[in-house]
Parts: sequence; structure tokens; C-alpha cells
Amino acid sequence: MLRAALDDIPTYKPGKPAAAPVPGGPVAYKLSSNENPYPPLPGVMEAAVAAASGFNRYPDATCAGLMAEISERFGVPVSHLATGTGSVGVAQQLVQATAGPGDEVMYAWRSFEAYPIITRISGATPVQVPLTDGDVHDLDAMAEAITDRTRLIFVCNPNNPTGTVVRRAELERFLDRVPSGVLVVLDEAYREFIRDSDVPDGIELYRDRPNVCVLRTFSKAYGLAGLRVGFAIAHEPVATALRKTALPFCVSQLAQDAAVASLRAEDELLGRVGSLVCERTRVYEGLVAQGWTVPETQANFVWLRLGEATVAFAEACDEAGVVVRPFPGEGVRVTIGESEGNDIFLRVAESFRKERF
Repeated sequence: MLRAALDDIPTYKPGKPAAAPVPGGPVAYKLSSNENPYPPLPGVMEAAVAAASGFNRYPDATCAGLMAEISERFGVPVSHLATGTGSVGVAQQLVQATAGPGDEVMYAWRSFEAYPIITRISGATPVQVPLTDGDVHDLDAMAEAITDRTRLIFVCNPNNPTGTVVRRAELERFLDRVPSGVLVVLDEAYREFIRDSDVPDGIELYRDRPNVCVLRTFSKAYGLAGLRVGFAIAHEPVATALRKTALPFCVSQLAQDAAVASLRAEDELLGRVGSLVCERTRVYEGLVAQGWTVPETQANFVWLRLGEATVAFAEACDEAGVVVRPFPGEGVRVTIGESEGNDIFLRVAESFRKERF
């Protein structure tokens, strides 16, 4: 009755939630899902409350108001836009639009854990190209792995979960090597946290490259993770295909209006992102001072490669009051959250290193 292809597809594992607070007990901090610890931006709650009064009606299926706002903000035609349930929802639409049985979808590994899931759901074959020893995309190896069956390539920049980036020269050289019939998706969910000026903005690369698509989300920097709204910027044939593969009414009116309000509060957004970047620097430098080897991160998280000690480290964090995201046998990804939670994580890391390494 069910497709046999589903048997080998893993279920997506979200970050573990923090323990429910106990009256009089310590606060537990969730550093497992790359969420923004700040409350909604100014104007967002008001927009959401106003939209809530219309829950008996369907949302605008075309997301016209949001599309117009994105178009103006990023200087792209509305016809080059498509929206979905977070950038991962749009990513799944991209795979559905480009790949099926017999086709290949390529990505680095380890990278965003949804890539193999959405690839297999569509019946396509995942092609995983290992990261370099420095936990960076190996773009030369990826270019060599392209075959006549390759339909789509994901480049996660910054990469989730390592936080590493590919810079302009190497990315442009890679794009020059990719055949024009292969779609390259620059997944830039963490774009706002980048401070390395040599990391290109994917939107500038897409403009004269018809086979480049850029993914963005309101879940991370904008703090709308619970509302599920993301978007793609791509040339018209790709954007049109995305709108065809979207579920009707998949972005609620509340999410649309909240996203518009968030775009209009950019000054406040930049201030909050700047504060998180400062915290990121503090945490990164703290780990390096303790003796850890940590990839330089341009996202809102850090990556510790712990191998077989991964689960034990995550358990030690749990016991201390912070929840991190373990990838058993590989490492942990730790979101930059409230400074108090970051402090607890640093104390655990220092103690664990002294005991285990």
C-alpha cells in the first residue's frame, strides 16, 4: 500500500526542546534549533494579532503583499519569487520540480539533514560529497561528481551544522564548471549573520546566472521560526515551477503579515543580529581558549567535532541546563542563544575537555 522507497527515509529530527521550567528551579536553555532568542521585532505582534481575526478565511494564496515587499527589499522582479513553508519547504518544492527516479541531487555532507530526506521522497538519488578536513564544502570534488543524471546541487552557505562558508572566488569558479542544465541552489538561511566580506551574496550571483536559485528564510535572523515562511529568488522558469509545486495556501496570512512587518523593522533586526554576532565571537573565542579546534563560523551556531564523545557531551549539557543538537558519532551544533545559556555551555565545554581530552 505504501511506497517501498519510504522504508529507508529517516524521519527529520528537530532540536530537542528545553525541559519545562520547575517552580523555583533553574532555567533550561534551548540551544539546539538555531532559533533567535529575541522576541518578535517591533510591529510583528500587532500584525499577527490583526491577522488572527481572519482565521476563518483562507490566506492570500499568491502572497502578493509579501512578494511585493521582498521584491522591493532585494531589487528583484516579483516574477522571480516564490514562497513556501520555510526555506526547507521551498527546497522540497525545488527537488520535486527538478528530480525524480533516476535523477541525482548533490550536496555536501555533513550538511542540512533535510537534503537526503527531501531527495528520497521525490524518488531521486542523493549524492553526498564529504566536506574537507576543515568542515568546508569541497567544491572541486562536487564539480567532479556531476554526471549526466545530476539535476540539482545544494550549496549551504553558511553550512549547517558546521557554520563554515565558501568564498567568492571558489564559488564562482564552481558555478562556471556546472552545466547550464543543472540547477544550483544557494541555501542562505543564515545569510544575515555573515561578517566575512569575501562571502558573496547569492542574490548578486543569481542575476546573470539562470541556473542559480537562492533560498532565504524568516525563521532565523527574523525570529519567525514558528510561523514557517521562506522564499526563493530565481529566474522566471524556476520561480514559475516553484509556484506550481507549492501546496495551496501553505503560508498563512499571519505568517505573511508578520514577515512584511519584519522586513519593515530592518534597523532593529540589524541591531539584534549584531548582538548575536558579538555573542558568537565571545563563545568561539572562549572555546578556542579552552583548547578546542572549532571551525570559524559565520552562522548563529558553533560546531564541535566530538566523534564518539558526542552523545556524552550532549548529556553533560542537558544535566547542566542547556540543550544542544548532537549528531551521534560526529559532533554537536550549539546555537548562540541567551548569554546565560552560552555561559553554561562554555562551562560544560571546559569541564568536559579537562575530563575527556
